[in-house]
Amino acid sequence: MTQPTNQQVLAVCDRFALAGGVTDVKTCGNGHINSTYIITVESGQRYILQILNTAIFKDPMGVMDNIVAVTDHIRKGLAEAGEDIERGTMRVVLTKDGKNGYTDGEGLFWRAYDFVENTVCRLTVDSPETFARVGEAFGDFQRRLSDFDASKLIESIPNFHNTKKRYADFLAAVERNAAGRVDSVAKEIKFITDRAEKCALIVDALESGDLPLRVTHNDTKLSNILLDEVTEEAVCIIDLDTVMPGLSLYDFGDSIRTGAASAAEDEPDLDKVHFLPEMFKAYARGFIKGTGGALTEREVQMLPDGGYIITLEQAIRFLGDYLDGDTYYHIDYPDHNLVRARTQLKLVAEMEICLPGLREFVISQL
Repeated sequence: MTQPTNQQVLAVCDRFALAGGVTDVKTCGNGHINSTYIITVESGQRYILQILNTAIFKDPMGVMDNIVAVTDHIRKGLAEAGEDIERGTMRVVLTKDGKNGYTDGEGLFWRAYDFVENTVCRLTVDSPETFARVGEAFGDFQRRLSDFDASKLIESIPNFHNTKKRYADFLAAVERNAAGRVDSVAKEIKFITDRAEKCALIVDALESGDLPLRVTHNDTKLSNILLDEVTEEAVCIIDLDTVMPGLSLYDFGDSIRTGAASAAEDEPDLDKVHFLPEMFKAYARGFIKGTGGALTEREVQMLPDGGYIITLEQAIRFLGDYLDGDTYYHIDYPDHNLVRARTQLKLVAEMEICLPGLREFVISQL
C-alpha cells in the first residue's frame, strides 16, 4: 500500500469530529498491520488516526462496532465505580456524520481515537514481576467484560483460535505437499498428529458448555497495554481489532506462548528454547487476581491447557505454512517458518511435563 500524502491525511481528518483544525500530523509506531498517525489540533488535543488493514479485517465496520460496544461497556463500568473514564479505556471518535469510520476514494478504511496522554508502551517483559502486571491487566479486562454478552460481537477473523479447524487445515497442507517438503519434516508432522485429540480439547469444552463464551482480546502482549509514564501501572488495553467471542483460555494462552519462553519464537538454536514455569506462575497469579473471581473454577483449572493448546496451534500454523510454501507468514530466509514451528514444538514438549504441577498451582490461587 502506498502511504497517503499529508494532504490526503488532512482531508481524511476533516471527515472526523475533531475538536478543531489540524496543526500537526506525525506517523507513529512500528505496527505491521495498520498505518498509524498522531494528529494534533488547535486546542492541543491529540488523536490517533489509523488505516485499518482490510486485507486482514474483511468487515471493518463490524470490527469498529465490536470496539465501540466493548469500550462503551468498560466506560460505563468505570463511571459506576468512580474510576477514570478518560484514561481507563479507548474512545472511538466518530465521523461528522456519526459513523465509526470512513472509507476514502481509494478504498482505504480510516478510524480515529482519542490519544491517551501521559502513557507509554513497553515492548519486552523484563521480569516475573512485570509479567505478573501484564497478567493482572488482561485479567482485569476479562473482569470488566465478564457481564457482556459476547455473542453480540462478530468474529473479526473467523475461526481465529479454532484449533480443531487449524489441525484439519494442517492435514490438508500435508496432503497437498505444495512445496514438496513433507518428507523432510516427517518427525515434526508425527509430533503434531500424535496430539490430534489435544487440538479439540478447548473447542469441545466450549461446545459442550463446560467453558463459557467470553469477550477475548486475542493479542495479549505487553505492547498492547498503555502504562502510566510515571507509575508504570496499567492504564488501559489497546489494539482491540481482534476483540471477538472466544474463551478466556485463548487470552491467557497467547501471553504464555511468548512470555513464558526463554527465547524468541524464531530462535534457531533449540538448546536456548525452554518453557519457564516461574514466568507462567507469575502471569497466572496476576491474571487470576485481575479477574477478581469472574472466571469459573473450570476455567481456572484449564488455564495451563490454554497455554499448551495455543502454543501447539501456533506450531501447526507455522509448519502448515512451511508445507504450503510460505504463503501466509513473512519470512526472512527459506526455513524461517520451520524454525518457528520447531521452537513452538519444543515448548509444547516441555509444557507437557509441567502440566500437572501447573494445574495444581492455578487451583491454589483460587
